[in-house]
Amino acid sequence: MDRQRRQRLEKLVLVMQRLKNFHEAQHAGHLASAAAANSEAGEIAARLDAGDAMAALFTDLYHRRAANALQRGRESTKRAEAEARNVMAADARSNALARAWREVADLEERSQADKERLEFIERRTEPGT
Repeated sequence: MDRQRRQRLEKLVLVMQRLKNFHEAQHAGHLASAAAANSEAGEIAARLDAGDAMAALFTDLYHRRAANALQRGRESTKRAEAEARNVMAADARSNALARAWREVADLEERSQADKERLEFIERRTEPGT
């Protein structure tokens, strides 16, 4: 029974680690998206400030693109924060499962050692030895 439980917990620990890695990758992706959007907004603002001929002709378009880029940046930042919370939750669950797995593994080792000691004692107390 303990061996089966240990094996199930071991598999769960691996699954939780993969889930944590997934959330970390998502977090990094959202941060990269936010940085790209903010960079794009900065470039558009620089063109507007520089008096670029195209920016002068299509100011509304440039303002709309800059506003959209800033909005995308804010949304990506919010998603990155949510993924950071998911990473922390997955890490906590993973740590709890790892502790449970170690406890079961230690219990299994102690049980095996106790069994070996009892067998040794029984062999020593058998008549004719």
